[in-house]
Amino acid sequence: MEVEGLSSFLAQDYHEETCVICENQKPKGIHLYTSFICMECENDLIQTDTKDPKYKYFLKQLKKITTPEIFS
Repeated sequence: MEVEGLSSFLAQDYHEETCVICENQKPKGIHLYTSFICMECENDLIQTDTKDPKYKYFLKQLKKITTPEIFS
């Protein structure tokens, strides 16, 4: 696939998802099980010291993430 074709494909597939931490709609981030974490929150989480009060907030928000059920 040529570069122009790829960029138009990505533009058509563009959508925002709700971040499990900040609860805002964001276009870029990672998926963890059934949840989405935006790039900004991911970077904040990685750089936040465990003694920082913000870290406890991150943990509280991350508890919302559930592992997907496996149906057999």
